[in-house]
Parts: sequence; C-alpha cells; structure tokens
Amino acid sequence: MSEAMLSKVRKLLAQAEDPACTPAEAAAFTAKATELIARYGVDRALLAARDPATDPVGDRVVEVVAPYARDKAGLLAAVADPLRCRCVRRRSGDGFAMHLFGFASDLERVDLLFTSLLVQAAHGMAGTPVPAGEHPAAYRRSWLAGFAQVVGVRLRTAEEDAADSAGTPSVALVLADRSDRVQRRLTEAYPRLRTAGPRRLAGSGFGSGAAAGRRADLGGFRVGSEPRPGLGG
Repeated sequence: MSEAMLSKVRKLLAQAEDPACTPAEAAAFTAKATELIARYGVDRALLAARDPATDPVGDRVVEVVAPYARDKAGLLAAVADPLRCRCVRRRSGDGFAMHLFGFASDLERVDLLFTSLLVQAAHGMAGTPVPAGEHPAAYRRSWLAGFAQVVGVRLRTAEEDAADSAGTPSVALVLADRSDRVQRRLTEAYPRLRTAGPRRLAGSGFGSGAAAGRRADLGGFRVGSEPRPGLGG
C-alpha cells in the first residue's frame, strides 16, 4: 500500500476509534477507510496478475490475547475471509496464535482493519450495559459474535462492490485465482487441518453486538461523500 494511502486509511480509522466520535461518525470514517482498502485490494490484484513479484503469497502469525481471546480470534477470521486470506487458530498460552495466509497486500489490509475493529469493539462493549442478572463474560462473548458476523458481511459486500466497479471483465478470474493460491498455500502447511464445529454461546448480547456491527456499515458509505472535519484525535 502506498505511503499516502496508508496514511489516509490510518487517519480515518483513528478517527473512527476515538471514543468521542458518535456511532454515525465512526460508521462514516470506518466505511470510507474500508472502501479505500477494498479498491486498493482490487488494484493490487490486477497489478500482481501482470507482475507477480509485486505481491507474493505469504503468511504471518498474529497473537490474540485474553480476555475474550477466542472471540477476538473469531473477529480476525471474519475480517480475513472476505479479504481473501485464510487463518488457522492455534492455542498459545491463554490466547491464540492465528496463522494467516494470503497475498502480502491482503495481509496488510487485514492487519489494518482488525487492529481498528478491536478498538471499536472495545468501545462498543464498554458503552453497552450488561443486563441485570446476566453473566458479564457470557454477554460480551455473544456481543462479540454478533459484531464479528455483521462486520464480515459488510466487508464482503465492500469487496464485491470494489470488484464490480473495477470495470475489468477479468477481475473475477484474477480474484478467484488468488483465493485458490492462498488455499493451496494453507493446505501445504496444514495438510490434515480439521474444521471446528459450531460454537454455542449462552449470552444474550448477540443482537446488540450485531447492531454495533451494522452501525459500522462498512459497505454503505461512498468515497465521494465527506464526513464532517475536525472529528477525532
């Protein structure tokens, strides 16, 4: 990612992370950053199709720590998959080591978004009271699950919109080939990988977390619109 683009995206995400930012303002900042990142992802894919050395397939390990390590890992997976990356969850102390596979530009995009969304989720949970009589940890786990699910859907929509607006007939084939190459890389590293079964959550926070994910509305803000200036730190 160019330094200018990287700087702009980081500024937008920092504004979205500011606790003084209203939900609507945070939604605008995050969605604009996400659209820029999605558009950049398509541009890099098309460039790499012509010159593969510009964007090699690689991997990295992201440490996800307690509290709520498994739920944070779920958020990382929800971010990685729409951005054509794959991840393997490995136990590491009281947290997880998430082994990510993807093209270099896509891994960079995942890192930027996941870091920001963790901060935004923390602000969202802090501002959401736990219902009387409910265990706080159970409620927050289900809150994070709802948040992650909606964020994943929004990211996938943003990626599809960026691909559709590229105006290049071959873009779908290029992106599909990239996904296949990432999957082959993962299979080479983990030939006997097992898929975990569905998780059962006891808390009632899923709907509230999903609402927070919808407020982020990652696919609904257009790059041509400008948020109000002077917001955030």
